[in-house]
Amino acid sequence: MTEVSVAKEDEAATGDLVVLKSVNKHFGALHVLQDIDLTIARGEVVVVIGPSGSGKSTLCRTINRLETIDDGSITIDGKPLPHEGKELARLRADVGMVFQSFNLFAHKTVLENVTLGQVKVRKKDKKAADGRARALLDRVGVGAQAEKYPAQLSGGQQQRVAIARALAMEPKVMLFDEPTSALDPEMINEVLEVMQQLARDGMTMIVVTHEMGFARSAANRVVFMADGRIVEEASPDQFFSNPRSDRAKDFLSKILHH
Repeated sequence: MTEVSVAKEDEAATGDLVVLKSVNKHFGALHVLQDIDLTIARGEVVVVIGPSGSGKSTLCRTINRLETIDDGSITIDGKPLPHEGKELARLRADVGMVFQSFNLFAHKTVLENVTLGQVKVRKKDKKAADGRARALLDRVGVGAQAEKYPAQLSGGQQQRVAIARALAMEPKVMLFDEPTSALDPEMINEVLEVMQQLARDGMTMIVVTHEMGFARSAANRVVFMADGRIVEEASPDQFFSNPRSDRAKDFLSKILHH
């Protein structure tokens, strides 16, 4: 048995999908990620919360290399993050990302938005890609909008298309960077409902959000960040009912209205 297959088996045995070790990141003089150690298991839903400017979004963006790190290491499914080229494109397909802004191609239909990456990166034939796209659009509740353009959809619908587009690549893990913060209040729930369902279906998810209800109900683990550090990690029950750090207590007292 080769060393490679042994390593693979170890990964599968431990079930660790995303591993960050001693990750540091600076923007100029600002130390935005400070010695981050974080391990996400297969099928785990981790919600990252904390005050603005705490490094949550940067953390999310380093995992699919939209931001490079200064030192430390990040591995996905046992492999270090590639630097560029085709390997990086493949990694980005394995790591689905849903942003605050929907980032859909305005000049392509909803269906084309969801098929494009499948054909270009995953090399699927057009018919198979179309079939998968339609099934996913149905799954997120916008199947009827397939022939429309993004501008013809509500924000909540566009964000659900963005989720379908990421899922179409059959990612190993999904990153959500404040996926509801640009939405009107009445649209937030329709997006969170899709995310809840993904969590129930066993998708590995890392979610940066201000939606504490989602954190309570869908997360296996809450990671609380402040000033570029992970201050606390706990189950949702433990975190919301009995936070250990003063920073977390202070944060929760400001956002949870009793």
